[in-house]
Amino acid sequence: MADLVPLQDLLIFTRDGEWGKGEAGPDLVKMAVIRGTDFSAVRYGDVSSAPVRYIPKKAADRKTLRPGDILIETAGGTKDQPTGRTVYLNQRVFDMLDMPATCASFARFLRVNRELVDPNYLYWYLQSIYSTGAMFPYHIQHTGVARFQYTDFAAQWRVPVPDREHQLAIAALLSSLDDKIELNRRTNETLEAMAQAIFLDWFVDFGPTRRKIDGATDPVEVMGGLVSDPDRARELAALFPAVLGDDGLPEGWREGTLGDVARTVGISVLPAQISPNTPYIGLEHMPRRSIALTEWEAASKVSSNKSAFRRGQILFGKLRPYFHKVGLAPVDGVCSTDIIVLDAIHGQARPMVTACVSTDEFIAFTDQGSTGTKMPRTSWGNMKKYQIALATDAVVASFAAVASPLMDKIVAAIHENRTLAATRDLLLPRLMSGEIRLRDAERQIEAVA
Repeated sequence: MADLVPLQDLLIFTRDGEWGKGEAGPDLVKMAVIRGTDFSAVRYGDVSSAPVRYIPKKAADRKTLRPGDILIETAGGTKDQPTGRTVYLNQRVFDMLDMPATCASFARFLRVNRELVDPNYLYWYLQSIYSTGAMFPYHIQHTGVARFQYTDFAAQWRVPVPDREHQLAIAALLSSLDDKIELNRRTNETLEAMAQAIFLDWFVDFGPTRRKIDGATDPVEVMGGLVSDPDRARELAALFPAVLGDDGLPEGWREGTLGDVARTVGISVLPAQISPNTPYIGLEHMPRRSIALTEWEAASKVSSNKSAFRRGQILFGKLRPYFHKVGLAPVDGVCSTDIIVLDAIHGQARPMVTACVSTDEFIAFTDQGSTGTKMPRTSWGNMKKYQIALATDAVVASFAAVASPLMDKIVAAIHENRTLAATRDLLLPRLMSGEIRLRDAERQIEAVA
């Protein structure tokens, strides 16, 4: 039997967050501020989206977060995503920060009495009652910003607190799925960085040619160590000339534009033509500084024209705040018309085009050429003018042979993570309610992990 304890009795400290100021000043402390919109990324140790703010020192001293704290969103939310979401701050989150952190004023942090309850267990319990909708009566929407009635919730809601061993076992089991998701995410970052490094070396810096000019003869050295297999490096090194032409390009290459190798392919579709189960991608689903497009939803609520895309094509947010949002489509589906759907003119160039449009240089180019005042945006007419070096077909095909397996692994990991997340979300309320035993849950996780 688990004891039922009011949530407020399980805490030693709790406070609302702070938003602070946008610029440094006297008696202000530089802090990362975690908002509700950052929860999904912070959950997996990614703090890159948390803005830097300057918090009054007196408030900063009281509201600096610590490992083991739980954040709960107390204002904001939407009709489809009510307030009450939570995120657990493990040590990994703080290892990724280079400054102290607090939560935003639309959130609150909970500091748990560890003698009474394990904080990770309490986090998973709060996740479970959010996922089942049990917290939703405390989400109040009148006019303006929706709010979560935290004080009433903390006083009225009784948390089942089983023995310590059972708490730790439940938390460890559920966290193992998040850990696997995080491992896949970091692996994807590494794979993408590898593909990007090779692209920049070959097509932007002309590294193999320049190293040959500098006297390198060892194939692995010519390829900059980015291809470690000697036989493969020898094949690739032979594709690059040892001379730069008068135009500054490797001999046999020529100047060109993105429009020479890529085109727009999005097809406009009416709402009536879209199945409710079709994957839908909006700007809110697009990744930040990554091609790993991990989120989408069913198109059941689509009420306006969309653009159809196919798996493997490239999605590019065309509004200025979203130029950094570039994704490799992991499924067939439809997307917002604020997203441009691109593909290579010839299939073997797709990895090169994907790498090109996700570079900082290309994103800066689209930013500079954007038009409009309220919502500046780019267009394919502008994007296609981006100047690139057009390599020989053999070099383009070889890059595809190197980069395509990396991008295929990224897409495979995305689908694995969605399976892991679906399994976790299915087991969570059943495990917390006792509907399924811990050992049975372990077996289900072993089948997918």
